[in-house]
Formats: sequence, structure tokens, C-alpha cells
Amino acid sequence: MARLAAFDMDGTLLMPDHRMGEVTRRTLERLRERDVILTFATGRHLLEMRHIASELLNGAFLITGNGTRVHDIRGERLWGNDLAPDVAERVLHGHWETRASMHVFNDSGWMTQSDIPELLKAHVYSGFRYRLVDLKRLPAHEVTKISFCGDRDDLVQLRIQLNDALGERAHLCFSSVDCLEILPHGCNKGAALAVLGAHLDVPLAECMAFGDAMNDREMLGAVGHGVIMGNAMPQLRQALPHLPVIGHCAREGVAHYLTHWLDTPHLSYSPER
Repeated sequence: MARLAAFDMDGTLLMPDHRMGEVTRRTLERLRERDVILTFATGRHLLEMRHIASELLNGAFLITGNGTRVHDIRGERLWGNDLAPDVAERVLHGHWETRASMHVFNDSGWMTQSDIPELLKAHVYSGFRYRLVDLKRLPAHEVTKISFCGDRDDLVQLRIQLNDALGERAHLCFSSVDCLEILPHGCNKGAALAVLGAHLDVPLAECMAFGDAMNDREMLGAVGHGVIMGNAMPQLRQALPHLPVIGHCAREGVAHYLTHWLDTPHLSYSPER
């Protein structure tokens, strides 16, 4: 039995309309009744996740900003990591050959330069939204992460540019097919989960984790029981071919898998179709 379970949100726990299904909610409660510690591990901001967690499931630990922040169930910060100021300065003031929009995050929220209502659809139920600012005027020492959103092929080329410019000073990953993240060096959900595990005295070998995107790769690869969603990015499946693949988030695949794990662990598992 795992002692700690970590769940990505979008594309994993949440359905395509960015809501959690009632079956999933009840299944998470069953996990907690079995004394499994729960944590949401997401790219979403802490300010948003505090609201979502209180609505969905009180008493969960939070890994937010793709591992840049870890908070306990009382809301106390256990760990935090920001972009090095020189890295933030280079990205904010660099000239990048891209059509993608830039988005900057710090503890105060989400900032961007242009109004892009399409991006707010993922946050419609929480009400979380960006502030329009001149990004070049932001102080570089207060940046948690930077994201670029746009066409996948364009972002792939942008990643090459950013990697050439930043090297090992930052961690680059795709949190979805159309979102490229620039995180602090060594920062990812897996590293953050290790911090939480140490705090709880739970080794990663006794953790399970669920995810669907490349920003989940380190977390899924580090735990004793990593699980990939049926709707996952192909790159994630290729990176971790030894891990089981379950059902689609639209059909509450996590709940389906966990129900089997709780009730009939002696039987082989077959994802719902």
C-alpha cells in the first residue's frame, strides 16, 4: 500500500472541461480513509490551487508552479525555488524568434502583456486570471517561472533558442503541447515531491503518482508506483515505457484505476475503454 499519492491536475485528475468528476472525488476520499496522504502536484499557481483544493478536497498538500512551491495542509510553505535573477533577466529582455505569448509568474500571481481570453478557459471555475503589465518592467528577482504559450512547432524551435541561451541554468519542459515552461535549475515535480516526502518521512519508493505531460516525467520516474494517463503526451510514454498506462481523464481514469487498486489488487488491471 502506498503511503503518499501525488496527482497532476489538468489532463489527469481533472476532466477536459477542467472539473473534477464526482467519482474521482469519492475515490480520493476513500484513499484518505486508508491513511494515504494526498498531494496535488500541478503547474497551476498556489493562489488558484488554494481555492480549488478547498472546493474539492480539504487536507491535501500542494505542489504548485510545477514544483516551485510546496505547502502543507495548513498552507505553510515547506519549500520554494525561484528563477535565478540573471536567468529571468535574460528571458524577459531577450529577443526570441517566436510568435508565442510570454507569461510571468511570482507569488503575487500571473502576468502577461496581451489579452488572450482563450487562455482563461482552463481557469473558468476558479476565476484565476492574468494581469496585463509591461513584462520588461518586472523586477527579475521576483520571478518564479516563465511560460510561453503558442503553436507546438514554434515552441519546439523556441526551446532550442532558450536552451542555447540558458544552458544548465534553467529547467525547460512542456507542461502541455502548447505550453513551454522555464523553471529554476533542478526544479520539477519530482524534486518537490522528494522534499515533501522527506518532510513526511515517506520515501519515494512508498509513493504513487499520476500524470500526463512531460512536466510529470521526473515525478513519475522517481516514485515507487508511477502511472501514465491514457491521454498522455506521446513523449511521456516514450520517456517512461516501463510504466503502466491507464484510462483517459475524460472517463475519470484515475478513479477507475484506484478503485481496482483498492478493491481487487490481486487481479490484473485493464483500463476502461
